[in-house]
Amino acid sequence: MSAVNEARAGAINVVPDAGAAKSEHVPFWQRRAFYRYGFVVFILALWELLGPLVNPILFSHPSKIAVAFYELTASGELPYYAVESLQILFYGLAFAILVGVPLAVLMARFRPVDWSLDLPINALYATPMVALVPLLVLWFGIYMQAKIIVVFLFAVFPILINTYQGVRECDKNMIEVARSFRSTEWQTWRDVLLPFAVPYIAAGIRLAIGRGLVGMVIAEFYTTISGLGFMISRYANIFETDKTFVPIILLMFLGIALTAALKWVERRVAPWSRADA
Repeated sequence: MSAVNEARAGAINVVPDAGAAKSEHVPFWQRRAFYRYGFVVFILALWELLGPLVNPILFSHPSKIAVAFYELTASGELPYYAVESLQILFYGLAFAILVGVPLAVLMARFRPVDWSLDLPINALYATPMVALVPLLVLWFGIYMQAKIIVVFLFAVFPILINTYQGVRECDKNMIEVARSFRSTEWQTWRDVLLPFAVPYIAAGIRLAIGRGLVGMVIAEFYTTISGLGFMISRYANIFETDKTFVPIILLMFLGIALTAALKWVERRVAPWSRADA
């Protein structure tokens, strides 16, 4: 038995080493990281070269934006407004997930609910949310509550529609197996529907992150003087373009970071839902 165990241990160790050796022989210029980060470096270098040729009132370049980023961070202005925006985005996305996912499963599982809500949801999804922001400000005020509602409305529909589609496409044989084991409706949700719909839910949340960021900035344009949206508006109005770019680029990195974090959570919670690229 000890010889068999040693042979198994050796076999387990051989496979990763073979894969690692194979990856080491791949030239760097054929790896994904070369294209992913190399193209970004190329864009930044080109931007740095051509940026100073444009009127600084209208445009800026990376080195000047980096200096502005340091100044705004050192003064505490950027962290202060960024924290305010993050709170609004977090609450808006959290409420969108808590409402969108269960409501989508209800619509997919019960036809009367689907028939009742299908037309209003499609009508609201097709409505430009920007047009509703002045009304929401009028109804809910100009403070954080109104901003959270705006982010919620921007983010909830991608989550709801994608989750609905995922539940509707669930394998019927899996549902029949759950019924044959006398699973309750809640157990069917927990053990069959939601695990199957995880890729759809994750895709909906990824879309919701981008829409939520847009809604957050728009809400900050219309409501109280706070957040990254206020910084964009303020520095654009006084033609400090380098400082205007700082919150814009921070929003870009925030979207990338949240999307990467979501992918990590998806791999941890449901590793069967996606294959590593």
